[in-house]
Amino acid sequence: MDLTTVRWFLTVAAVGNVTRAAAELRISQPGLSRAIARLERELRAPLFDREGRTLRLNRYGEIFREHAERLVSTEDAARRALAQAADPDHGEVGLAFLHTQGTVLVPELLRSYRTEHPRVTFRLTQGSSERIEEAVSGGHADMAITSPRPEGLAWHPLSTERLRLAVPADHRIAGRAEVDLAEVAAEPFIVMRHGYGLRSITEELFHAAGVRPEIAFEGEEATTLRGLVAAGLGVAVVPPGDPVAGAEEVVIAGARRTIGLAWVADRTRTPAVEDFRRFVIRRSAP
Repeated sequence: MDLTTVRWFLTVAAVGNVTRAAAELRISQPGLSRAIARLERELRAPLFDREGRTLRLNRYGEIFREHAERLVSTEDAARRALAQAADPDHGEVGLAFLHTQGTVLVPELLRSYRTEHPRVTFRLTQGSSERIEEAVSGGHADMAITSPRPEGLAWHPLSTERLRLAVPADHRIAGRAEVDLAEVAAEPFIVMRHGYGLRSITEELFHAAGVRPEIAFEGEEATTLRGLVAAGLGVAVVPPGDPVAGAEEVVIAGARRTIGLAWVADRTRTPAVEDFRRFVIRRSAP
């Protein structure tokens, strides 16, 4: 059955007369009568009792009206949702991001964007680079702020960070301006778990410096790494962030990571999603 006929049925049920219902709907009376007859044949049940020129819903008609009203309501809701999704000032944006970007970059982007677009909502996902890249590829997020650059996704670099070596406050290199990882090759390292972008970057740094590290612990957040360094369990490669009492951070020579925006290039984006993507890219321009 088509929803136009269902809507016509509801009008006839409300008015109780085909002629008046046809006039209200601005269609011909014979056309409306034929449509109701087709609907009854399709449902294999009469819907009205005819009393002269008056039509009254019978038992079958009452049952069908309940479902018809839900069908029409659902379609109306779907149309409203689609209209909102097509409006850049409405809609929802699915954004996934690294834990380390959840304290400054992401809040600043959301705050600034929602100043101009207060009715746009955000569905946020936070986690490892592996997890958030899967969210984007699988369609559970529209875009991700991540590092390093993921394979198979479109990418725009947003910023570059100089990585640091976190060491206990009484460590021999504490207070230095810069350090080479080879200088701490014999130290136990506290690192991120596999699946986190910082872990792959750290392993690349180890390889470039000729370091075969002793792994003391694998964590899931940079704050955990800093805390364990302060407790004296080892040293750690960390991105810029809030310092922890009992630890010092020294810039690692030549160690950088690029934070970027990733998305699926050939996927249809709603106006709100596309507008936010362009907004983030504009904000990164020098």
